[in-house]
Amino acid sequence: MAGTVDLLVIGGGINGAGIARDAAGRGLSVILAEKDDLGQGTSSRSGKYIHGGLRYLEYYEFRLVREALIEREVVLDAAPHLAWPLRLILVHSPAQRPRWLVRLGLFLYDHLGGRRRIPATRSVRLNHTPEGAMVRDVYRHAFAYYDVWVDDARLVVLNAVDAARRGAEILTRTRVVSARRDGGLWLALLQTPDGGLREVRSRAIANTAGPWVEQVLGNVAGVNSSKHVRLVKGSHIVTRRWWTGDHGYVLQAPDKRLIFVNPYFDDLALIGTTDIPFAGNPEDVAIAPAEVDYLLGILNTHFKTALTPDDLRWSFSGVRPLFDDDAAKGASAVTRDYTFEVDGGDGRAPILSAFGGKLTTYRKLAEAALVRLAPSFPAMGGPWTATAPLPGGDIPDADFTAWYPAFRARWPWLPEPLARHYAHAYGTEADRLLAGACAMPDLGVHFGGLFHEREAQWLLAQEWAQTAEDLLFRRTKHGVFLTPQDCDGVARWLAAKAA
Repeated sequence: MAGTVDLLVIGGGINGAGIARDAAGRGLSVILAEKDDLGQGTSSRSGKYIHGGLRYLEYYEFRLVREALIEREVVLDAAPHLAWPLRLILVHSPAQRPRWLVRLGLFLYDHLGGRRRIPATRSVRLNHTPEGAMVRDVYRHAFAYYDVWVDDARLVVLNAVDAARRGAEILTRTRVVSARRDGGLWLALLQTPDGGLREVRSRAIANTAGPWVEQVLGNVAGVNSSKHVRLVKGSHIVTRRWWTGDHGYVLQAPDKRLIFVNPYFDDLALIGTTDIPFAGNPEDVAIAPAEVDYLLGILNTHFKTALTPDDLRWSFSGVRPLFDDDAAKGASAVTRDYTFEVDGGDGRAPILSAFGGKLTTYRKLAEAALVRLAPSFPAMGGPWTATAPLPGGDIPDADFTAWYPAFRARWPWLPEPLARHYAHAYGTEADRLLAGACAMPDLGVHFGGLFHEREAQWLLAQEWAQTAEDLLFRRTKHGVFLTPQDCDGVARWLAAKAA
């Protein structure tokens, strides 16, 4: 007999995981169905920022910027192991914007959303500070401001983990092939990972399929939409790091865009992003040589160290499903705000579709979605996620720096880089991951780098990882540092477990 739930969430990116978590915490029964892996699309291919969107001020999106700035502090409190303030040096280029305009924008950035844990902006003379040592002498002025760095893929997973702990059922590699209204409910047909079919009845559907939102609405649910998304490709490159210090840089590109140059792990740099209209299959997105040239050209204009394509260690691309407001001309000007379309109500089971949005505002999007669905759930609880830590984030006072020494003391036999990896990836959950281990052999097979069998087992059992790519590039970034032979070893280990 088909199971009946309150809410079926289609799509396991950040918005779907956020809605599933919020809804489950309000007492709704929830199923989340994701056709691939959690965060496999856009949500694991971001610039790794929870940020206000400094550039959005130029488009007068003050509400969006304010909401995003407030969310920086919320994420810092909810996941202090995954997120931390990152100091950014915005190099001033007079050819792009006058200095007074940049200063005004940063003044608004400091004051629109309030700050508790994030320092204020200050001016920097590049020829008098260490941050300017690697910058070309033609650039003399800069501004130091802060945004919040986050592990995007793990943020998705932790929302799903929390949803599951509150009663939601998380189904990965499960495609919703059809949905139709039937007697005041939705009757959905789900294709399971083994190719079988499962019927699910739900009182409502949340369509958070990202780049596929229109396909789900039209082809799966048979609903016509008046709203559309514009697909925009954003690509990042990873190179060796050529500066010292834990700060990043923000560069003004000739096309008025901002390019972020961030510290990535101990000795790498993450550079991006591009903004290119995309019309292909989102599953096939990949960086183009012209994008590499674009990013390297901007870098080499600003820094004394010249980089070439041979310096690339890794690259990734994602497709951002931006809400098409019919007003913007270029891809960079398309709004990053979100909107909803609800079909149903008045006795007809509703389907809510989310258009647009960004990593930073996922929690607010989830709250707003449940407000729109509230008429279908009069007994639903109220908002709760603003003050609730994510799994592993229940660190006293959200102070990772103060918490870490005690964690380190509990596991003195761990090498420092490995201890820090576990602490940042899993927070307080790292003690559960390591429970019973007394020495390095207890961690099992060593795949290379910082990756050991015990962590892989945890990810398979606790976080829905199934493939080597899940383990190496989404739940972790071990794959960036392992050799191809090491990665093949992980795949062989998985195959042996499945045999």
